[in-house]
Amino acid sequence: MSTRTPSLKRPLIVLPLLFQFATLFISFFIIVALAMRLDSGGLYTDETIAPVIARAIVRDVDGRLAIRMTPELTKLRSESPDLWFVAEDDQGRSVAFGQTPSQYASFIGALHRLSYAQLRDRSPPYLLSAVIRREDAPAGKVTVLGHGKLTGLTLVVGMASNILAVPVFLLLALISLIVTPWIVRRSVAGVSRVAREAEQIDTDRRGRRLSEEHVPEEIAPLVRAVNDALRRLDEGYERQRRFIASAAHELRTPIAILRLKVEAAEEAARRRLGSDVQRLANLAEQLLDLQRLDSERNDEVIDLASLVRRVAADLAPLLIASDRTIEVRVEGTPSIRGDAGAIERVLTNLVQNAIEHGGRHVIVRVLISGFEVEDDGPGIPPEERERVFEPFHRLQPRPTGTGLGLTLVQQVVERHAGHVSIFGATGGGAIVRVELPAL
Repeated sequence: MSTRTPSLKRPLIVLPLLFQFATLFISFFIIVALAMRLDSGGLYTDETIAPVIARAIVRDVDGRLAIRMTPELTKLRSESPDLWFVAEDDQGRSVAFGQTPSQYASFIGALHRLSYAQLRDRSPPYLLSAVIRREDAPAGKVTVLGHGKLTGLTLVVGMASNILAVPVFLLLALISLIVTPWIVRRSVAGVSRVAREAEQIDTDRRGRRLSEEHVPEEIAPLVRAVNDALRRLDEGYERQRRFIASAAHELRTPIAILRLKVEAAEEAARRRLGSDVQRLANLAEQLLDLQRLDSERNDEVIDLASLVRRVAADLAPLLIASDRTIEVRVEGTPSIRGDAGAIERVLTNLVQNAIEHGGRHVIVRVLISGFEVEDDGPGIPPEERERVFEPFHRLQPRPTGTGLGLTLVQQVVERHAGHVSIFGATGGGAIVRVELPAL
């Protein structure tokens, strides 16, 4: 059961957004609570009475202010039996209705200097709660001081319906929703760039390091640690490569001397050791071939049909001497770019591998997309067709071969951006197909 990889989106985007939205939500209600001044107590006079009163203010024939009992004012009076108000024009002339509290006597004559106020009484029945508004009336501009319907929701409703407060909070929420993910993505863009660089590192691209230039400071120690690990791996690989190359070179001389001594021996038992000595020689050469894969390639344009004919001609005498045959069939004439020596070793190894595994007749076909080698041996079981490319893996113990031939083939083909695969032949045996990109 695979565990889900944790994502940075939750701690860097989702959680900050939730925190911001919660902050905005709480801040909104704190502002509303402050606007209501919940600690002061008392009810408000509904400010909607001011325009109703103003529409009832007219002038008489002498130009003085007068009250006309409009249907709205009549209704308001029936709803608020303790209704009282004073209306005053800009010249200080006023008209009153109802019992104006004595506490507001000093306001009369000075109301026209005011434009807005909300006055609250601290104790029931809140007769001193009043509102001051400057309104348009039939008599012109008037300032109304009045007491009527009481409510505790006037400012709440005003805040909730305010044309500025709600859009501002919505705008802040929208900005948080858009800007926060953008900032986070921009901040971790360097991490994505490093991930792409890491994907390009493999055995063919040693020596590369991850860039630290655009990486966040918190991620930089991890990148430096990875670069140090890559450096140590490169150094270890290089030491191993030099050791294999040196060992293979050093083995050549004693193997050559041993071959001469075996071939010159008079005893038949010693001469029979020749096949084992040849196997050691092949192993040393193939180790050197693996080492050469890491050195500079001499790429050139290769006529694949000509190369196959040349290799087949070189191998033909050895095959004929061992009662085997080889046939070349050209079904396409592709040209490729690559190391001709390496491609020759691939073909040679495939032909030798076919012979070593019981093939009596080998067919090399030149295809449009590469070439393939077919033999009439016992074939390779489907479950083993991937494993035979592993170093030193064998289908069964044999006195010949090194177990590195197909490994070398696969590595050379992959370094030429190609692909090698194994199929069963129609009449038995195996087909090893090498596909290479054509020019």
